[in-house]
Amino acid sequence: MLSATRARALKPLLDAFAARGDWADRKRFDPIEFPGRYANPRDVEVAGLLGAALAYGRADLFKPKVDGLLAQMGRSPSDYVAALTVPRAAKLLDGFVYRFNLAADLGVLLLGMGAVLRERGSLEAAFEGETQHARLAALTRTVREAAPAKPIAKAMGRTRGLAHLLPSPLGPGAAKRLNLYLRWMVRGPDGTDFGVWKRIAPSQLVIPLDTHVMRMAKLLGLTARNDASWRTAEEVTASLRLLDADDPVRYDFALCHYGMSGACPAVPVRENCVRCELKVACRRGRALGGRT
Repeated sequence: MLSATRARALKPLLDAFAARGDWADRKRFDPIEFPGRYANPRDVEVAGLLGAALAYGRADLFKPKVDGLLAQMGRSPSDYVAALTVPRAAKLLDGFVYRFNLAADLGVLLLGMGAVLRERGSLEAAFEGETQHARLAALTRTVREAAPAKPIAKAMGRTRGLAHLLPSPLGPGAAKRLNLYLRWMVRGPDGTDFGVWKRIAPSQLVIPLDTHVMRMAKLLGLTARNDASWRTAEEVTASLRLLDADDPVRYDFALCHYGMSGACPAVPVRENCVRCELKVACRRGRALGGRT
């Protein structure tokens, strides 16, 4: 975790880095584009959870899957899932396969979301608990329990990757995709995230810890841990709170896409380090790129 002294030195660098104007071009490589298509908060949250749940593996593989489902849902994904029945879901998802997930897994997600909307009015209402971990666990548990399990199994067959799509219990992992979803819903609206949920403050969010954020966090001294666990995500977030106590995860999109774009690869490239605006704060940058 950062010391207070290092945080004071890193803050102006990371603020300038995150404020760069070209991050908008990276949205086409990010599942954030799915909720970004809609204005209604209920559509934003439904498209967002569908997109975040399937956002694993390569973007060029999962994005067509999400695109295809949203296209069949029409102008309002929330209206669609709220009216969804098991037979209609079976028709929608006939033949669906994406890596770990089969049609029945998506049936639980879509029919569960629809039931929560009908019973509670929004997916935000499914959150309970005082910690981020407890809130996310409540969301996945509520959606899974709201889905009609036996009719889904009869119409669509067995589930296969449901614990990956909607983990319950949440477990010790970093829950990257769920934290990403919550970032979209809680932060903003600021040109990146949407801010459609009001029950949770941005200060309470936890960083969506993926391989790119993890690498940059270690290079910048935000954590010394090596495991992509919930504990590591909390430590990285605690370091970022020293930079911005009210909105620590505002740096996430820039850090993630800087690594994802190839500008900060796993195998260092000296020329990249020389050009990097964070090099004076980065242990790799200081070694390969120099201090000036």
